[in-house]
Amino acid sequence: MNRDPVADARAVVAELFPQARWALLAGSVTTADRTAGSDLDIVVLLPDGDPQAPHRDSRLFREWPVELFVHDSQTLDQYRSREVPGRRPALHQMVAMGIPLVGDPAQWQAASIAVLAAGPAPLTDPERESQRYAMTDRIDDLTHARDPGERTVIAAAVWVAIAELALLDARHWVGHGKWLLRELRDHDTALADRWLSAHGDAAAIESLAREVLDAAGGPLFAGYHVLGERPTKLGKGFA
Repeated sequence: MNRDPVADARAVVAELFPQARWALLAGSVTTADRTAGSDLDIVVLLPDGDPQAPHRDSRLFREWPVELFVHDSQTLDQYRSREVPGRRPALHQMVAMGIPLVGDPAQWQAASIAVLAAGPAPLTDPERESQRYAMTDRIDDLTHARDPGERTVIAAAVWVAIAELALLDARHWVGHGKWLLRELRDHDTALADRWLSAHGDAAAIESLAREVLDAAGGPLFAGYHVLGERPTKLGKGFA
């Protein structure tokens, strides 16, 4: 693949967003992990109040799959701030690691770098209990599954949950898809290797799940109690 992703990404921005304050190219296409299927992930900052902000757009350009994340300063702040409580900072990562295409995103990049370096907030007690309860329930389902198909599906769900709980318990950012593995490797390469080795082996998954759950405080079922929420306004009900 001899195409220049930076030049082509810059052309996308010039064609679609000549008014952009800045834009940057993010994702694996800018790294040694680039593959034939890598796309151009482009974050674009428009002038404040631009009616095109915010939106996300997927398209093809010069045979590249392109993902556009378009904002003005208010919406970019809003969307980035939403990621922090959920501990999955995808937009912060794109901004922090992106290659500038036009304009100067340095201030924004510095802010995202600082957020990523600080790490997520530790789990609150209710959050930790929720995580422990959920993993306890998943392990119970896996232990007692009798249908081979169901056991396969449950094991796959538990396998993903193992990585998420290990990261949350360690006060580490969590990711989706390949970023889940990347974050786990960043946290603990030995655990990441064991996690990968357990894939497809229900017994190994169950064993690792119990280990990670114990480290997070142990199983939780009896005594788990969560208050629900009442609607702030009652509807008219049924006639």
